[in-house]
Amino acid sequence: MSDAVTDRISEFLGERMSTQPQRASVTFLGVEPIEVLRFAGGDDVVYVTLGCARHPMSEPSDLHADPVTGPRAEVVVRLHASTPLPGLHKRMATVAAAPAVEGLILAPDALVDLSEPVWDGAAPTALLLEPDDLGDLVLPEPMDPVRFLRAVPITANEAAWVRLKGADALREAWREAGIDVMSPERAAAKL
Repeated sequence: MSDAVTDRISEFLGERMSTQPQRASVTFLGVEPIEVLRFAGGDDVVYVTLGCARHPMSEPSDLHADPVTGPRAEVVVRLHASTPLPGLHKRMATVAAAPAVEGLILAPDALVDLSEPVWDGAAPTALLLEPDDLGDLVLPEPMDPVRFLRAVPITANEAAWVRLKGADALREAWREAGIDVMSPERAAAKL
């Protein structure tokens, strides 16, 4: 299955970015390695996890989790390549390992609070998930498809706004303020 995910990512992003990805592998105790692919082309950079979707996600309290069916996801971060992003691949691998380690279910509109900068020195400390342009990768029955979820870096204040008002309210605030969420140096939305 990981070959199908890799093929989908490489086909979709390789064409658009005209580049082969750089690969980093991060290992956590008791979890299979998580790879992070980095595609850099033109003014943008795209990071995609590989390994989160190996197994379906399930609630940590589910003692009889189905090893075949259930939601699967990979995480995508899209940013302008205007500044270095040291450590981003490690934080993404942490998020990708969270379903196996903590029982976290990655889904659209989920808020993932890292409690540390998304990359070294960054203002954002959390990620807001939404469907990515990569779409879903259909797997053989009875497995659920792999959902590619874009992780938008957000500040602690924006994360608090999501908890209070919801993800759509934050997205509306970004639209009204003309905020480019792909800019690593962007200001937080005035909430």
